[in-house]
Amino acid sequence: MKKVVLLVALVVLVPSAAAAAPWSLPQALEPEHLSLSLQLLLFLTVLSLAPALVIMVTSFTRLVVVFSFLRQALGTQQTPPNQVLIALALFLTFFIMAPVWQKIQQTAVQPYIEQKITATEALERGTQPLRAFMLKQTREKDLALFVSIARAPRPRNPREVRLTTLIPAFMISELRTAFEIGFLLYLPFLIIDMVVASVLLSMGMMMLPPVMISLLFKILLFVLVDGWNLVVGSLVTSFR
Repeated sequence: MKKVVLLVALVVLVPSAAAAAPWSLPQALEPEHLSLSLQLLLFLTVLSLAPALVIMVTSFTRLVVVFSFLRQALGTQQTPPNQVLIALALFLTFFIMAPVWQKIQQTAVQPYIEQKITATEALERGTQPLRAFMLKQTREKDLALFVSIARAPRPRNPREVRLTTLIPAFMISELRTAFEIGFLLYLPFLIIDMVVASVLLSMGMMMLPPVMISLLFKILLFVLVDGWNLVVGSLVTSFR
């Protein structure tokens, strides 16, 4: 199988490289210079990196971590299943990031397709909306940490912040925020567990697992307060 994949890659790359030889790399990336095989190769490359990009530079990390905390706080084991939580986090990510995607489409993708700007200009324009989104959600302390680790000069404005510094800072900021939300989610369910365990212990019912009883009350509380609406609404508004 690996040999077949390698052969296909060579068949695609060699004619493309030969066709792009007379130009420099930025010129070769221009729409009129891209052969169909090279366009297909670039598309497949972007498609293979898409999951990592979605996790690194969007709201997906915060959403999926909070949903995992919520499931553990409820104590429902594998309900909802991982596929449902990931799908919900993914579609909420598309919803939250829609304004950013629209800006990228209008300022970078569409002008590039219409051959009004070069590939370098399209890349620079396309990263600006993502940079603004990540900077808004990144703590200054986390950003300063990676700037100091990289031994880079202190950026004077947002445009000078490197993506290689911004992305890891954004991710640990998202993880911190997700853990803070998860802690708040745990508190009411933890109180229910403690109350149920205390009542069962005082009644001498030590053989009855408290988890079985508290699970009913936690699900009932979550349904009565319309938990999914509150959690999803709070998560979406936290990015505004």
